[in-house]
Amino acid sequence: MTTTPDTCESLLLDNQLCFALHSTSLLMTKAYKPLLQALGLTYPQYLALMVLWEEDGLTVGEISRRLLTDPGSLTPLLKRLEAEGLLSRTRSREDERVVVVELTDAGWALRDKAMDIPQCILGASRLDMKQLRKLQADLLALRANLQSSL
Repeated sequence: MTTTPDTCESLLLDNQLCFALHSTSLLMTKAYKPLLQALGLTYPQYLALMVLWEEDGLTVGEISRRLLTDPGSLTPLLKRLEAEGLLSRTRSREDERVVVVELTDAGWALRDKAMDIPQCILGASRLDMKQLRKLQADLLALRANLQSSL
């Protein structure tokens, strides 16, 4: 039996939550791009630095867990940030398989330069703070539900 496009509402691209999230994520990254280029950062580098600005001296594994990413894909990013003088990576004395990441003075100074970024993104979103917090809470709940189902 052949179905016609109008009988497949559940498969229409614009009816997919995954596409709404994906396309919004792409546009969010584009909104960040010029702000981060001014700091010499990519979006993934910015995320890693935000984790360290929140809590310095974490292991690669801890940063990876915070960012919900694979440690193997995080290592090249951290190496680039280290080469740029923004952080240092040292092997743990207790377990040399563990790498501890700490911000340098330049890494901390970059935080001061990044302070206006959240306000710029809020302006670009054209949402007020209450709407933004509600959207964020809904997305975090969705993320938690998805995590628990995997």
